[in-house]
Amino acid sequence: MARIWRERTLAWSARPGMNAARIAALSFGAVILLGTLLLLLPVMSRDGESAGLLTSLFTATSATCVTGLALADTLTQWSPAGQVVILCMIQLGGLGFMTVYTLLLTFFRREILLSQRLVLASTLGLRSTGGVVRLVRHALLGTVILEGTGAVLLSWCFVPEFGLARGGWYGVFHAVSAFCNAGFDLMGPQGGSLSLFADRPEVLLIHGVLVVLGGLGFFVWEDIYRQRRWKKFSLYTQMVLGMTAFLILAGWLYFLLAEWSNPATLGLLAPGDKVMNALFQSVTLRTAGFASFPQGGLRECSLVMCLLFMLIGGSSGSTAGGIKTVTALVLAAALRSGLRGRQAVTLRGRTIPARQVFNAFTLTLTVIAAGFVCAMGLSLGEGGEFLPILYEVISALGTVGLSTGLTGTLSPGSCLVIIALMYMGRVGILSFSLAFMIPRGGGDKIKYPSCDIMIG
Repeated sequence: MARIWRERTLAWSARPGMNAARIAALSFGAVILLGTLLLLLPVMSRDGESAGLLTSLFTATSATCVTGLALADTLTQWSPAGQVVILCMIQLGGLGFMTVYTLLLTFFRREILLSQRLVLASTLGLRSTGGVVRLVRHALLGTVILEGTGAVLLSWCFVPEFGLARGGWYGVFHAVSAFCNAGFDLMGPQGGSLSLFADRPEVLLIHGVLVVLGGLGFFVWEDIYRQRRWKKFSLYTQMVLGMTAFLILAGWLYFLLAEWSNPATLGLLAPGDKVMNALFQSVTLRTAGFASFPQGGLRECSLVMCLLFMLIGGSSGSTAGGIKTVTALVLAAALRSGLRGRQAVTLRGRTIPARQVFNAFTLTLTVIAAGFVCAMGLSLGEGGEFLPILYEVISALGTVGLSTGLTGTLSPGSCLVIIALMYMGRVGILSFSLAFMIPRGGGDKIKYPSCDIMIG
């Protein structure tokens, strides 16, 4: 049976127009569809009644796209069986369906064909198939070790408060959710994500470390594992690590200063807890979706800063979303070169190819345009304030999962827009365009004469 299914899968993937990006995108769609059908079952709801199509679809999309936005509270709406289904979708969405599929092929000692390696490379954001299977194996092993360690540490924190069985399950669920940057929690509507643990630095620290490790990317893991010295790391790994450290530090200092006296966020906490919660806010904005205080209480200037961090997100080939850290760094390098009147974009003695710089600008402008257009449409439809709605839209598009409290009040039409944004954010704007918008055989077949125009 497994052999027949594999042969049919290969035949389907070999159909004309089925490029690697399209297969990767459709695999996420298949997981969402299956998850929706499972969550529709009455046994998945705590009250024994079906949650309804919209709630099930929204939850399945949010879990598979590792976002964290939800129409219904995960603890009170879903039964233990439903929570297991959500956790499985988070894991599949974080690692990618094809990554898990490769693990099964390896386990059963099946050959991994070139077409499957291409899909794996597309799923992980890699530009070539060289060493992709080894990378996947190491990524899976690292995932098991890190999530297992996180589960043990979080269980140690939760068991004294919730009991052995419940605390252990909470530890496993939160470890997977944090590492996959999903943001789903089991603290209930009264818990406000991780607000109950605003004065528990060990809980926030464990979640934060898992979020950062999950957001670095599997390629960076592999490079660190193989080289183990900064000077031997690839330029990409150095860019990821440097940009990640800079964003965490900059966000930490900003939120500490901007929200120190705000009673709706950090103002009522002890000084030590203010420092820890400001650090956690800086980390969780990078597509994690956990919150240690209500996001609706942030000052407007802080909300704008949150939008910037959510747009950037994590790193390529990771469980995180956003335009990615290296993309932001390339944009900054291009800006520096433009201000200095240089045509070449350079970083650490290396020239960034013009095609990649063009892709960085295309991706960023597309994400910003899509975010603003959708936010303006939702603002007109919902009749609410623009900034909180924009916060919701960027949170979905960046697969962050943070909300100022609007998610549960959205109309069905607005929910469908958020669903589409979460899907596009997880698949990736450029990957989505490669999968469905670029015709076969496309490219620049005609070259036109150049001309000089006035800029600025």
